[in-house]
Formats: sequence, structure tokens, C-alpha cells
Amino acid sequence: MASLSQLQVGQSARVDAIAGDTTLGQRLMALGLLPGTQLSVIRVAPLGDPITIETHGGQLSLRRADAQHVTVTVDPAQ
Repeated sequence: MASLSQLQVGQSARVDAIAGDTTLGQRLMALGLLPGTQLSVIRVAPLGDPITIETHGGQLSLRRADAQHVTVTVDPAQ
């Protein structure tokens, strides 16, 4: 397992859990990051923040600090 913030561009993963305060967890889940969600990292800004992911057919940009609270399992084919 790893955090979403550790993934590189092109890597795919499945969300396992969201840690942190309940406000952050609720916000991320409202944006569609639920346990079991498949995602792919499509862009990391030059200074590493934000991270843009693709999930549910759309794109979502997250601050690295928020992405650190999302625990994922990297697709084994990666």
C-alpha cells in the first residue's frame, strides 16, 4: 500500500482508505474518492503540487497534502 501522493504519472491504483480528519474525508468522498475507486495519475505539477488524477471519467486535482491521506493499492501491472 502507498499514499496517492507517492504515485507517478501513468500509474493506476485502487483507493483503499481515506485517513485524516472527518472534514477532509467527507470532502474527498463527495468528490468521488471512495474505497474501491480506480484512478490514474495523469499529471503532477512541476513543483509536485497539485496532483491531477482521472477517475469516473473525469479529472480531479488534489493538493499533495490532501493526497497523502488517501491510501491506495498500486495496480500490479504497473
